[in-house]
Amino acid sequence: MKGNVMSESELAFARIVWENAPLPSGELVTRCNEELGWKKPTTYTVLRNLCQAGIFENKQAMVSVLVSEEDYLARESEQIVNERFGGSISHFVTAFATKTKLDKEQIQALQDFIDHCEE
Repeated sequence: MKGNVMSESELAFARIVWENAPLPSGELVTRCNEELGWKKPTTYTVLRNLCQAGIFENKQAMVSVLVSEEDYLARESEQIVNERFGGSISHFVTAFATKTKLDKEQIQALQDFIDHCEE
C-alpha cells in the first residue's frame, strides 16, 4: 500500500476480506488461492501489510475489519481529489463528466448530494 491507496491486487484481496469477515486466516488463504491464484506466503504478506496500515486485524488467526470498504473508498477518493484536483470536488466532477456521459439517475444522485450539502 503506497500512502493511503491500495494497489489493484491489494484491493482485490481487501474485497475478499470485506465480503467475508470475520474469517479464519486459513479460510482466507484458501479463498485467495481460489479467487486470486495466490500462494499462502503472498496472502500472509498482503494481510500483514494491510494490518500494519490499520485496515484489518489478525488476532488469534481470525481476520477482522478495522476500516470498512466504504470508509476506505471515501478516504482514497478524498486523497485523489486533493492530490489531482487541488481539493476541488467541482473540478473532479467536471473532469469526470467531460469524458463520461451521465444518465438521469446519476445526475439526480449528484443533485440530491448537492441539495444535502446545502442543508
